[in-house]
Amino acid sequence: MIAGIADTHTAIWYLYDNADLSTAAGDFIDQAAAVGNRIGVSSITLAEIVYLIEKNRVPANVYMDLRSALDDPDHVFKEAPLTADIVDAMRLVPRADVPDMPDRIVAATAVYFGAPVLSRDRRIRASNIQTVW
Repeated sequence: MIAGIADTHTAIWYLYDNADLSTAAGDFIDQAAAVGNRIGVSSITLAEIVYLIEKNRVPANVYMDLRSALDDPDHVFKEAPLTADIVDAMRLVPRADVPDMPDRIVAATAVYFGAPVLSRDRRIRASNIQTVW
């Protein structure tokens, strides 16, 4: 079961045990793992990481490290592919509330799965989307 959807920063920070990850988000992910649930990571997160690597905002190894986690059947992270159903769910996430397309796709993924977004992003947290931070 998908218990939540991690945005890009949350996925990276959890993967590397970074102190920027909130206690609530880290605990949510750990509790999901403890009961055998998964945290979805949208395919758009992988694309965003490529972009961040190209802009020298994250180290080059981040992409492959996250891909390895997603390929590991025992890891708490599970890829949530961008599908037409998730694109349909974008219509429930007002562009005025979440204008950044990758963030809106992450939010729509959470809407589709009926799960919260794990995100520090102020726009997502201020929207009508359920969040954990």
